[in-house]
Amino acid sequence: MKRRLSRGNRARNYYVPSRPKKGRWVLVLAAVLAAVLLFSAWKLISYLSDYFSTRQGNAQLQALYYQADETQAPDSSQMPTPTAVPAASPQPTISKQVQAVHDQLLLPALRYPTNERAIIRSRFKNIRNQNKDIMGWITIPGIIDQAVVQRDNEYYLRRDYQGRHNVNGAIFLEETCNLKTRPYTMILYGHNMKTGEMFGFLRNYENANYYHTNPFITFDTVYEDGQYVILGVGTISTIRGNRKYVDLARLSSSTIAWRQEAMDQLMKQSVYMNHVDVQPQDQLLLLVTCVDDSTERRVLIARRIRDGESIDALRRQVANNWNK
Repeated sequence: MKRRLSRGNRARNYYVPSRPKKGRWVLVLAAVLAAVLLFSAWKLISYLSDYFSTRQGNAQLQALYYQADETQAPDSSQMPTPTAVPAASPQPTISKQVQAVHDQLLLPALRYPTNERAIIRSRFKNIRNQNKDIMGWITIPGIIDQAVVQRDNEYYLRRDYQGRHNVNGAIFLEETCNLKTRPYTMILYGHNMKTGEMFGFLRNYENANYYHTNPFITFDTVYEDGQYVILGVGTISTIRGNRKYVDLARLSSSTIAWRQEAMDQLMKQSVYMNHVDVQPQDQLLLLVTCVDDSTERRVLIARRIRDGESIDALRRQVANNWNK
């Protein structure tokens, strides 16, 4: 005779949950894994596409830049339009002593020695047809050779020089830098790409042999050519009060004392101390990129090679100065 279940037993049996089938969990895990793999593949393809797009775009722009004939006459359309000049108001008389003190405290505004009217040079005409934001060209032989743009400090973080979306971004000039007169400091920004694109190569300058082999930078603007010798490279903080903080804005100040202080602070953060002479009156070029710590930046500092300086002598001086 079969044993009859009590009402309580029947109730308890009724609420016993069914065990999930093992095959169902396997299917779920496989679907998740497939989704992760597809997303990773898509990101990799997108990354490689941006990388090759950057290389191809740079190659095309280089062809336009280097085929330009510098013997062409200046582009008259870029010449400043004459405007009426108001009559000068009488100026108060300043003693020679006061003027001398003033000259010692502030840096004067400078015109370009070979281009006083700040006319955009013919070399840049073709590439500026691609994008009017192009304001310069940076070259370190075998390392980097590409255009520099300028708009605001956000636009080119994820766009190439043509304004197309690209994770590599573009090399861009600090938005506050006015090139109409020769600036005392020019700051260039670029991403720290693992491929070495943009300013990914800056990490290599912390190696002595790399630095000794590549101590010079050429940065030509739309108004003049420029060659620079590298003084140092290091990591600074963007947080005020931090011992590694450097106020880079003071490097663009016309106040000599502020500029000297910022230069000294920046050189203290360099991984090496290069004894190539630098003065507040020198024109500086800074290359800035991010590092793993979002509150820090890697900065390479260089100064313009002065008229009459020997490249060979500077190269020997660089090779003989490596200490901290």
